[in-house]
Amino acid sequence: MSIKKKLVVSTMAVSMAAASVAGLPLGINGFAKQVGIVGTASAATSGNFADLKARATTLYGSLSETDRQILRDFRAELQGLDKTELEAIFAPVLAQLSFLDDNDKTALFNLYIEVVTSVYTPDYSAVTDILDSPNYQSYEDVLKKIGAEAGITGLSVNEVYNFVFGASGVEQQLITLFKGKKEADLLAIALDSNSTQALEAKAIVLDSQIGTANYTLRAALNKLGITSEMLSATKANLEAEASVTQEKLATLVLAQAYYNAYIKTTIVNPPTGGIVTPPTTTLEQQYTAASNLDVSSLVQVTDGKATVKLTDSDTITAMTKLTAAAKAAGKTGELTLTLNVGTVTAATVEVPLSKAIIDAAKANGITNVAVTFNGLTVTIPVSQFSAALALTVSTVNDNAATSVTKMKLASNVYEFKLTVDGVVTTSFKRPIQFKLPLKNVPGLDKELLSVAKIVYGDLQYQGGVVEGDFIVEPRDTFSSYVVVENKVTFNDIASVQAWAGKQIQVVAAKGAIEGVGQDKFAPKSNVTRAEFAKMLIRALNLENNSATQSFTDVSSSAWYAPYVAVAAEKGIITGRSASQFDPNATITRAEMATMISRALKSINPSLTSDATAISKFSDAAKISASLKGGVAFAASNNLVIGNGGKFEPNKTATRAEAAVIIYRTMNFK
Repeated sequence: MSIKKKLVVSTMAVSMAAASVAGLPLGINGFAKQVGIVGTASAATSGNFADLKARATTLYGSLSETDRQILRDFRAELQGLDKTELEAIFAPVLAQLSFLDDNDKTALFNLYIEVVTSVYTPDYSAVTDILDSPNYQSYEDVLKKIGAEAGITGLSVNEVYNFVFGASGVEQQLITLFKGKKEADLLAIALDSNSTQALEAKAIVLDSQIGTANYTLRAALNKLGITSEMLSATKANLEAEASVTQEKLATLVLAQAYYNAYIKTTIVNPPTGGIVTPPTTTLEQQYTAASNLDVSSLVQVTDGKATVKLTDSDTITAMTKLTAAAKAAGKTGELTLTLNVGTVTAATVEVPLSKAIIDAAKANGITNVAVTFNGLTVTIPVSQFSAALALTVSTVNDNAATSVTKMKLASNVYEFKLTVDGVVTTSFKRPIQFKLPLKNVPGLDKELLSVAKIVYGDLQYQGGVVEGDFIVEPRDTFSSYVVVENKVTFNDIASVQAWAGKQIQVVAAKGAIEGVGQDKFAPKSNVTRAEFAKMLIRALNLENNSATQSFTDVSSSAWYAPYVAVAAEKGIITGRSASQFDPNATITRAEMATMISRALKSINPSLTSDATAISKFSDAAKISASLKGGVAFAASNNLVIGNGGKFEPNKTATRAEAAVIIYRTMNFK
């Protein structure tokens, strides 16, 4: 019954998972003769396996070793299930097979393990396992007992294999059904058991003849009282089993193997008459395709407002496909499903995300949902929400910015709004990322481009990273934003112009560092711990208004409080004690290098450094033991360089030095 479950509740790829590696085109008896096995079914194997090897090579020849290992890993997972786990998985079906005793169940589970998992050894060695099994007779006995209850006389292992792999068996019918399909389509069908073609595949399985009489699997299941709901529940149980983690990956790999061996068609090139084999999509390409959902056809425009009418079921299905494709491609980072709205002429675009979609994203391990249209992309970390959302983006008149600044605009002016469960929300625990398309860029200095927030008739510069024709900026608050070329000039930096002039200008343009008034920068003044915390947090776009700190000498109303909170929360900077931060104390060069190291590693924990990098400094011995690691990281990545062979770790950092090291950090790759 487990074999039938596997055939009915899944699509083509999993239906074929009950196959042997070689495809087994014949029943057991015919197969035994084909490979030269003589005598009883459990007789020792012998004979010529050349044809068997050829079929295995055809089926699995296109798979990488990584794909083959996925099959082996899943086979090992299934073989590792004990009887208690199997009984729990198949409980919905077993409830209808009350006539089976404990020994029958054991035989049925063993048969399931041997037959169904034989396909997960990507060579021909597992094909004859069942023939040599000492449990072979028990398999025959339990199948006869089930067959008798289901109305099938003399049901046997041979009949089951013929049902799947006979000349008119399920395998050949499904191959015909999917012949000529694109690989991406086939993989999508394999992951969506409710798609039209998946339902066609199920119908083929259910309506195929099983046994020697003209009797279908559908009729047999009906007689046993086994419903589609029971089969679906069994499938869900298998997927929920903690020790089984590779099912979807193995499904995708099998679908790819069958596609390459039997499904894809060749195309005749008319001009040359040559045969062209359609290119095979890689797992990486399949992942990329699954990451994007075209919703342009769901846009409805009313009174100048375009609303995307998402369908919960389709969106949730896309999330399931993305998760499976990510696993198959070995993706371990955050997953993002992008909703591609296309080109929209309306000034306002609204994309509602229902609670069902938010919950499904969490259930499928999808961290972000991105919305893209007209070149603009907004990426929402939906994992922080537990209610329905609605993103609204309006392109407003340039006058909203030109009325408050004479700076050159390098983008449209956008107004962003997010409602959570119907309530407008303007700040978030995890920042929402903008990717804004640039315009009017020729003649502008891209390094000076900054995302600016329009607040009460003024601009607040937020920074942003220019990527080609776009600028990317995470924001933990919503408002109206525009990109400008922020040219900041200071009249007191001539003495440091050669080595820090451009860096000061760029860091100031991004809003990460400010002057001291009256067009003064004070390049040789010292930097305090609070000042550097702000510089670093702003430069790396790490602002988070939800961060908290408990230092008694940092007032919640202090200008530096939110930056100290983030820096402390991320372990970028520590207090002088558990309760004292000492915000006005000056910062040393070694402390500055260490803060930068910690900040970059908080963004990318996999970053490494060369501990010997500090040996190039003649004064390395003066670096505090607790700061050597941070200085080594900064030195090995050319974030700090030193002067005349010395690092001067205990020297108080100047504002010019801070601007240079912040500039290098902003451009760190």
